[in-house]
Amino acid sequence: MFILAVDDDPFILELLSEIIDHIGGHTLVTAASGSKALDILHDDDSFDCIMLDIQMPDMDGIEVCRALRQIPGYEVAPVLMLTAMSEKSYIDSAFLAGATDYLNKPFEITELRVRLGVLEELVAARTRQGATLVATPSGARTVTSDHPMSIYRPFEIHDIAGIVDAVALENYVAKLSRARLFGSSVFAVSVRRVEQLFHQMSPFDFQCMIVDVAEALADTMAAHAFIGAYAGNGTFVCVVEGARLPDFERFTDQLNLAIHRLEMHSSKGARLHVRVSTGNAMRIMWRSGATALDALSQAVTAAEAEAQRAERDLDDFWYLGASA
Repeated sequence: MFILAVDDDPFILELLSEIIDHIGGHTLVTAASGSKALDILHDDDSFDCIMLDIQMPDMDGIEVCRALRQIPGYEVAPVLMLTAMSEKSYIDSAFLAGATDYLNKPFEITELRVRLGVLEELVAARTRQGATLVATPSGARTVTSDHPMSIYRPFEIHDIAGIVDAVALENYVAKLSRARLFGSSVFAVSVRRVEQLFHQMSPFDFQCMIVDVAEALADTMAAHAFIGAYAGNGTFVCVVEGARLPDFERFTDQLNLAIHRLEMHSSKGARLHVRVSTGNAMRIMWRSGATALDALSQAVTAAEAEAQRAERDLDDFWYLGASA
């Protein structure tokens, strides 16, 4: 990969140059400040990955990350935060600003090699899929692909507060577990009758519908600090602080009301009747490693099961009413 490393410490930049040379297969360019890095990125759109320190004078790494996401060509480029800052507030802020992964100094060469390998695979996959960032009617942007769309494949949603891509959310949860920053909970929200909706509209219309649900979700969660992502199959997974869990029954009613008020329509003018269900929350408190990531899939499964149960109950209601 073609990598830009940004750090105000010349020793760290020299060390990174030696490490990247030792790992092999990458080309490294360095910048000693955030403003210098942004100048480089404005002039050259060919970097595959950016590594950012957080604590820098004038402009910190989180500000740089947020700014580079506005530069054409870098809206979806992987950003690895490489920093000594280990407090949860920094981790939260970095991912919400658009970071893809987060690695603390000091780090092992092997660990950095693995992280870069994963990011390189991500870049290659986006290239193979012909990923393109496009605007939706709501103004938020989403990533489309040249490949046939699968209902189960997550896609990226941009420009909505609290919403990150699925890879970043997995890395966020993994980082919390590695740092033993337990106490958060995971829950998911799933669109009911999602397969029916998927098959009755174009792929882009489906993505626009999901983006609208994301906006309603972010608005409904405005009172709660959260990080969420679209996980595919009409389901969003969210991470919130354990002490700040919403009343899920009331939350689901509010979210469905917010969705209803959007008055969603397909591009052909057909009204879309979209409703969601919420699954039980899964605590991450005593989970670590792979089991912390398991909480994400368990939350998704719970929400999708609740969505199916709600539709069965509705069908039974209308069936019994017709039989009476």
